[in-house]
Amino acid sequence: MPAREDFLGHPKGVYVCFFTEMWERFSFYGMKALLLLYLIKYHRFGDASGLDLLGAYGGLVYCLPVIGGLLADRWLGMRKAVTFGGILLVLGHLGMAVEGHAASVVNGVVVRDEGALRVMYLSLALIIMGVGFLKPNISTIVGKLYADNDPRRDSGFSLFYAGINLGALFASLVCGYVGETWGWKYGFGAAGIGMVIGLAMFLWGQRYLHGHAEPPRPQALRESVAGIRREWLIYALAALGTLPVAWLMWATANGAFALGGQISLALLLMIVVLGAVLVWFGWFIGARCTKVQREQMLAMMAMIFMALVFFTLYEQTYGSWVTFTDRLLTKDIVPAMVVRDGTPWPWSTVSLLLAPLAFFLAARMSDRNPDSNAPRTLFLVASAVILVLLIRDCVALPQTAGSLTYLGAFFLVALAPIFTALWGWLDKRRLDPSKPTKSAIGLLFGGLSFVPMALAAQQVGATGAIASVWWLVLAYLILEIGEMCLSPVGLSAVTQLAVPRVVSLMMGTWFLATAFSETLAALFGKLAAIDVPEGEAMDLVAAAAKYEHLFWLLMWIGIGCAVLAFLVAPLLRRMMHGVK
Repeated sequence: MPAREDFLGHPKGVYVCFFTEMWERFSFYGMKALLLLYLIKYHRFGDASGLDLLGAYGGLVYCLPVIGGLLADRWLGMRKAVTFGGILLVLGHLGMAVEGHAASVVNGVVVRDEGALRVMYLSLALIIMGVGFLKPNISTIVGKLYADNDPRRDSGFSLFYAGINLGALFASLVCGYVGETWGWKYGFGAAGIGMVIGLAMFLWGQRYLHGHAEPPRPQALRESVAGIRREWLIYALAALGTLPVAWLMWATANGAFALGGQISLALLLMIVVLGAVLVWFGWFIGARCTKVQREQMLAMMAMIFMALVFFTLYEQTYGSWVTFTDRLLTKDIVPAMVVRDGTPWPWSTVSLLLAPLAFFLAARMSDRNPDSNAPRTLFLVASAVILVLLIRDCVALPQTAGSLTYLGAFFLVALAPIFTALWGWLDKRRLDPSKPTKSAIGLLFGGLSFVPMALAAQQVGATGAIASVWWLVLAYLILEIGEMCLSPVGLSAVTQLAVPRVVSLMMGTWFLATAFSETLAALFGKLAAIDVPEGEAMDLVAAAAKYEHLFWLLMWIGIGCAVLAFLVAPLLRRMMHGVK
């Protein structure tokens, strides 16, 4: 691309994807930060039922990108897929704002607002379907904006990944805090408004994608299938597909049709999709790939498996870590600086508007005068203001278990420039670890992140008093060091190692691994499920013992898988055939 198409060292289209994904993740993680607590506290679900629904929802969110990627590869193209997914997400998140009446206990039986719950199940289904179209394709667009073996690729994905986590950071501080403090509907509603802005950002910024996201064969979309244009048929079938997905949400929440009491229909669907993908993968690498392509695809699949293990550990942050924080940890990072009067409003709401507005103005200025330093200065000044507002909310707002999920995104955003510089510095000295080695390092840190959590649970068990939130801060720091090693380079590897004509499908397979991690995380989280009888107080010591057992178990799983990953890393590096 010409120099005028670059901004701060990267194509402007990357920033369009950055802010689109930032708003999509704001809406997604804002809702996710609240979902388990909303189910347990407002609708009075038990821990196990709440975790089941969280796992099924999270699993299907990352399962359907396989289909969304396939449809984009074959017909829709990435631009249309992202736009349609964004529309479904807007509808779903706004539907989550319908909270209905709080559950009550009548003669020992929990009575829930079933009408509001049905709206919730349908809203979750719309979000699941929307992410299926948007998620794999927005990531693929980023890869297409760089030439093959462009040294900026990994740093570009780290930048894009920072956008994901900037959205998650805003989500926890705004939606997580507002939902528990002002009311659930306001937290969910804020997530919906965020998705509207994200969709508008993508539609505005299409000029910077330079045709990389268009349909592969536009005429195929205009062809008639069963008397309907293929494009509209795809949209109609996807919309109708939300109904069975909503039914799956209901079945999971109510424990209906679960095989052996553990395998929900949602998990069974994911197993079927995984089986189909693996059968296709075996056929494709055997019949349609050269020897080099075959080995590259196998190396990529091995790194996808590493991601599955890592995110099984990571997703405890929205499951067992949230309930543990809610019950057994203090909440405020710096108690002396917390605003205690009234109900303060998060200043991050200003940041949410300032960040994309600054890029919009800077990009327009850069278009008119590519040599000017003014756009860069404007963007950096806005970033500094955003940082000040974020820090204020982190220390001044009274935190909740939901809002404290911001810690993960906070560390990722803080670590992103450090790791971007680190990989570049090591590459210049030919010391940059291979992608498989980086993934193994990520797994190691993922396992070690459970040590502070286990020690916190141990302290509660020994003293009978709640532990300090700083254990959680340390756990998040260690976990996010691992994520910065594994996830951005894994996303980059998929775009580099996949055969070009199936790259969106393989990106969907990456998210399918994340789907299984969500459901596996829920199954592990249920090992520490606690149901307190109505009118009784929780036994802190007994609860701490459950959490401690779970945390030590997950630590050993992470470390064990990391050792195996280190052992196979040299072989995988050779199978990549020079791809860095």
